[in-house]
Amino acid sequence: MTTTTILICLGIGIISGIVAALCGVGGGVVMVPAFVFLLAMPQKMAVATSLAIIIPTALMATTQNARNDLVNWKVAAITALSASIFAYFGAGWLKSMSNETLSRVFGTILIVFGLRMLLQGKA
Repeated sequence: MTTTTILICLGIGIISGIVAALCGVGGGVVMVPAFVFLLAMPQKMAVATSLAIIIPTALMATTQNARNDLVNWKVAAITALSASIFAYFGAGWLKSMSNETLSRVFGTILIVFGLRMLLQGKA
């Protein structure tokens, strides 16, 4: 890995860590496009790599948020169970999708939810 690649990865990590902690998006909103455009990673690999990074990122942010008594543990437990089960199936579907289709799905989701948040003024 070149020094430039390491610096790009560090920059992506810094920005995605801040975005994950402030917005609760796991940083994938930053990491996936950055991996694709800055590191020329295929969409599928960018998604899979982003998911691997979410684990330590989420643990660190959750530790701090729990200390600040900001976590609703009942909601977290129920949602985590269903999200984990369906993430397993989603990872299987990832293999069968083309990078182009996956990019379109990801972009559409970002636009739809982004517009709703902007127009409604709610998070």
